[in-house]
Amino acid sequence: MSRRRAAVKREVLPDPVYNSKVLNKFINEIMEGGKKTVAQKIVYGALDIIKEKSNEKDPLDYFQKCVNNVKPSVEVKSRRVGGATYQVPMEVRSTRAQALAFKWIATNSRKRNEKTQRERLANELIDAFENKGNSVKKKEDIHKMAEANRAFAHYRW
Repeated sequence: MSRRRAAVKREVLPDPVYNSKVLNKFINEIMEGGKKTVAQKIVYGALDIIKEKSNEKDPLDYFQKCVNNVKPSVEVKSRRVGGATYQVPMEVRSTRAQALAFKWIATNSRKRNEKTQRERLANELIDAFENKGNSVKKKEDIHKMAEANRAFAHYRW
């Protein structure tokens, strides 16, 4: 982390289909090797599958609810105090919470066993909407760890 000045945040353009900056950030998270059109096809295909399965009129609202179900509110960070390392629970900034949710959804969808990546991503998002699946489990594990280490909250900085 630089001590000179804060990093400049780049403005992300909205995606071409739904005109959403959040969805474009998620497409960037899904993207591998700079292949953005492939990532767009995967995400839009997954949203089409969700539209068919859930009878949702606007898959963007569905996606937003999925991400909100996966976003963590607290996390633990290592803090070294007097030779001992403590896991200190800290609140998560909204931008980091969103980034973590995107990362967890993307990695857990890649680990699934469905045939195509579109189906994997669609089913992971459906599971996240229903508050089940590996992404939500990851969030709950982090919340449990923060709760277990609540005694060290006074080491916050």
